[in-house]
Amino acid sequence: NYILCFSNKGQIHWLKAYQIPESGRYAKGKAIVNLLPLGKKERITAFIPIKEFNENQFLVMATKNGLVKKTALKAYSRPRKGGIVGIKLREKDELVQVRMTPGWLKFVIASRNGRAVRFDEKCVRESGRVSMGVRGIRLGKGDYVVGMEVSTDDGCLLTVTERGYGKRTDFDSYRLINRGGKGVLNIKITEKNGKVVAIKSVKENDEIMLVSQNGVIIRVLVSGIAHIGRATQGVRVMRMNSGDRVTTVARVPSNGVEENVDL
Repeated sequence: NYILCFSNKGQIHWLKAYQIPESGRYAKGKAIVNLLPLGKKERITAFIPIKEFNENQFLVMATKNGLVKKTALKAYSRPRKGGIVGIKLREKDELVQVRMTPGWLKFVIASRNGRAVRFDEKCVRESGRVSMGVRGIRLGKGDYVVGMEVSTDDGCLLTVTERGYGKRTDFDSYRLINRGGKGVLNIKITEKNGKVVAIKSVKENDEIMLVSQNGVIIRVLVSGIAHIGRATQGVRVMRMNSGDRVTTVARVPSNGVEENVDL
């Protein structure tokens, strides 16, 4: 497979899967700067495994400032040594999430302050590789996008906050609206649970892994996390030490293999 690596600066770099060293759980790993020609303050924020560049598939991207962009996968099929522009970003904006789609999926885009918009990707017109995209969610002052996930019929939306709280909510609880609105309340933000750090589209038999700022990791069953409404603050999923906070959330599918729900 090719691994398309997307940086926060909107650049795309290519890797062959065999170029990534395989190692054990306790291994230090190899610095990404030794694998990709990253610039100063540039970091990888998303990656997509690709076997072939199908003409009927698209990449949908979301930025920190609430923009979304849809571009044909074929537009990214010609690699260059230093990478290519994947999305044109405004000043102080960053690329947050990328998903591969067949062109007809529904998405949920969520913000740090607990707002979310569910929209049909058909509302996002296709644009070229070197373009900014259109507004996906209208953000309040000091707010920014933390993630974008595919809305599925057999799954639900998991929301995790920085103080280790989380909850699951049915996608149907988020009314389908046109992109660009302020959205609806996704989770009740309080001093107890903290701001939102991640969202994930999960199924009942999946597991999730949470990683804290201090390097503590926990793996839990999704079925053990409360399945409740939008206007709630969630339940404790990970107990945090003083000064620590959740920084990363990863989904572990029930079959052990991360699948593209859109293929």
